[in-house]
Amino acid sequence: MEFSIERGAGPGRGIPIHRQIADQVRRAVVAGALVRGDRLPTIRALASQLGVNRDTISLAYETLAQDGVIESTVGRGTFVSLEPEPASAAPGSVVPPPLSPLVDRLLEFGRARPSYAGQNGAVPMHSLIPDPSLYPVDAFRRSLNRVLAKAGSELLVYGSPEGHPELRAVMAERLSAEGIEATPDNVVLAQGASQGISLALRLFAAPGDHVAVEEPTYHNLLAVLVGHGLRPTPVPMTGDGPDLDALSRVLARPEVKAFYTMPSFHNPMGTTTGLGHRRRLLEIAARRGKPVVEDAFEMDLRFEGRGAPPLAALDEHGLVVHLSSFSKSLFPGVRIGAITARGRALEGLRALKRTVDLSGVPVLQAAVADFVRSGAYDRHLARLRRTLRERRDVLVKGLAAEMPEGTRFTRPEGGYQVWVELPGRIDTGELLEDARRAGVMFAPGSLFHHDGRPSPAMRLTFALSDADEIRRGVSALARVVRARLEQAPRPVCDDAIYV
Repeated sequence: MEFSIERGAGPGRGIPIHRQIADQVRRAVVAGALVRGDRLPTIRALASQLGVNRDTISLAYETLAQDGVIESTVGRGTFVSLEPEPASAAPGSVVPPPLSPLVDRLLEFGRARPSYAGQNGAVPMHSLIPDPSLYPVDAFRRSLNRVLAKAGSELLVYGSPEGHPELRAVMAERLSAEGIEATPDNVVLAQGASQGISLALRLFAAPGDHVAVEEPTYHNLLAVLVGHGLRPTPVPMTGDGPDLDALSRVLARPEVKAFYTMPSFHNPMGTTTGLGHRRRLLEIAARRGKPVVEDAFEMDLRFEGRGAPPLAALDEHGLVVHLSSFSKSLFPGVRIGAITARGRALEGLRALKRTVDLSGVPVLQAAVADFVRSGAYDRHLARLRRTLRERRDVLVKGLAAEMPEGTRFTRPEGGYQVWVELPGRIDTGELLEDARRAGVMFAPGSLFHHDGRPSPAMRLTFALSDADEIRRGVSALARVVRARLEQAPRPVCDDAIYV
């Protein structure tokens, strides 16, 4: 069969190449153009034919094999193993109902992500889950007991879709202290930043629309886009933040409806943009008439220096929807985030929240409000920031001392993550299994690219690991990287982005 892929404008735009290939094989099987026993091209041959990296073809074939469409045998090749579906089911048989196309694509997106199962004691430097040993369990229990003793059953019924009024007031005060125009009325609580992202994107974009995203960007954002039928349009990151010339060009396109950005403690890079960059970004957004979704999920985790005001504090036109969360600063199980908006965006946000979420969890929201009001939250943050700074210092010192010459990495002023770029154009996705066996886990750079392309970069975190574990993990990682460099690895694909 003939394969074709879309890299530029066209119906395939924004769909990862490996998925385009897998979809074409599936359609050929359904149509009867491929039948059981037909042989597919080798990975090497098809990669050469299409001008893509062999890993891309390998991922497409792996996806098809997991679905039982094809099977591969060493020495023989890759063959179609699935018979075309019959025109109608046999009498008495049960045909499973089809899933929506969006869910099908979301499942395929999930299959392309690396598995971290079976870590066997490996240092977990891939994870952004905060260290449970740092959770303020006893202090939070006291807040929970106080609000239950005071309000009782009132906190165990449905609450307002916008969230508990006391916590909205608390959030408004804290956001106002950052310079953001916030009152309890324009703060809407969400089930963590993840729901906040979903709601904010749905405010401005409908299935088929494009959303401008930083490249690299938060990998769960890419999953949200797939789940909503939206398409990412990448804006490359530089050392100063998103490339503003590229952003201006992207936002000029009518199909691009919004820009999602993380100006402070960027995930995965850990970088923070300066005041001048933030002002210019907002000028571009205002000139193009496009809204900005500012994800400040680690806003309370600055442990060094003094940052620029949030975009929402600098916004003079009501363009910015601001997201924040307690998941990284307190603990993820509380599932509380806040969305701040103005004007019609606020009206739309309230309407959306009512349709997707009848109520949050009033008792937890009230407990968090008490926890903040009592001063326990700020005391917890002070301890947490000291710990994070110590861990950051251990990590960057270890990277400087042990990684091969030519390795580059960021030095975050807050948050949990460091972005590492390896020399020699190594594809970090190929290092995962060797690293796991050596005793360390990381998140490969491909995970944060909209098309999953091979990348010589990786994200390391100091969220779950203490200082000794970080030292051990960096040593293990350095050994694996040096061993791979000695093997003279093949280059990653030509269209890889290096940041």
